[in-house]
Amino acid sequence: MIVISGANGRLGRAVVEELLKRVPGTEVGVSVRDPEKARDLADRGVRVRRGDFAEASSLVHAFEGAARVLIVSSNTGGEQAVGQHRNAIAAARTAGVPRVFYTSHVGASAGSPFGPMVDHAATEAALRASGVAFTVLRNGFYASTVPLILGPALTTGEVALPEDGKVSWTTHADLAEATAILLVAQDNGESTTVNLTASEAWDFERVTALVGEISGRPVTRRMLADDDFVSSMVSRGIPEPRAVMTLGIFQASRLGQFDLVDPTLARLLGRPPESLKELLKTVTTGVR
Repeated sequence: MIVISGANGRLGRAVVEELLKRVPGTEVGVSVRDPEKARDLADRGVRVRRGDFAEASSLVHAFEGAARVLIVSSNTGGEQAVGQHRNAIAAARTAGVPRVFYTSHVGASAGSPFGPMVDHAATEAALRASGVAFTVLRNGFYASTVPLILGPALTTGEVALPEDGKVSWTTHADLAEATAILLVAQDNGESTTVNLTASEAWDFERVTALVGEISGRPVTRRMLADDDFVSSMVSRGIPEPRAVMTLGIFQASRLGQFDLVDPTLARLLGRPPESLKELLKTVTTGVR
């Protein structure tokens, strides 16, 4: 059995859907905080059990009998997230799971200015120390983040952001499909780290040009100082801690921490990954 944690979330649910294209529902399990929200999966034969990252005992039960467990990283941050991941790793070991998969990030680094990358690095270290065979999935940055960062630019025609660097923006759908492929692949017993990225890396100078090209309207790129960027987010009602964390994306990209393009995703999919251009076509109609 393959068990997916966080299966009520965007990536976790997408992985489950891809798995169900490849194996019977009876070979898939999910660990979710609210089993009621996964009732449709239960109706399709999937084993649904309550599992909460904050309650190790619930995870042991949710992981029971699994040959592989996918730990989808927590949507919290800092020591809370790392503690939850450690709980999940320990529960998998207690449940006798032979292999643990973890959704990390290509920018994982203990010294990253973007907090979640520090969390990923700490979790990878916990996996290495666990004694359990593991597969670290170092995913490219979610492409769905780009429209969120563009924010008002989709109506003002101005992209006002801090200095940045290239990022391999990668879609949830492509990552889910590749993850499912790896989850059902033959196991050679070795621990491994896999980079799953789009085929190109983009900075916001190029993204700005792309938005203008797609929309057919002029869009300009204005550079903001870091402090001004944080202030602009706060003025739009975004809490300051979140604004500061978001700034970390730009600071880390300047250091080249997200500028990684790897052919593995395309090889697994048997086709080119979805391009950022295709994604942005669906969200730029309001630019004027």
